[in-house]
Amino acid sequence: MLVEGFGRVMSWVSMGLLLFSLFAFVSAAVHREDAYRAASKQTKPFWLIILSLAVAVNFFLGIFSFLPILGLIATIVYVVDVRPALKQVSGGRGPRRRGSSSDGPYGPYNGRR
Repeated sequence: MLVEGFGRVMSWVSMGLLLFSLFAFVSAAVHREDAYRAASKQTKPFWLIILSLAVAVNFFLGIFSFLPILGLIATIVYVVDVRPALKQVSGGRGPRRRGSSSDGPYGPYNGRR
């Protein structure tokens, strides 16, 4: 019973790692190539290859190997370091910029005081 419960918990952890890696891969795929250069980070193809390997390792090997740990480290580096830099370079709103150039931090600025 204990081993079965542990296996169930580990399968949920493995699924969480897979979803986390997929999120990072999709995030890396939707940002523009020039944003990577402007943020002084590695190139877009580099991160797509690294994160796709992390997704593949998490999908095929699960959690019972050291390779998913390496994929988790790469995913954490992307999410904690690269993604915020890309968002900052892209105007803080991610790959798709919504709103006009007159938008302020609390909404549109119309010039009236």
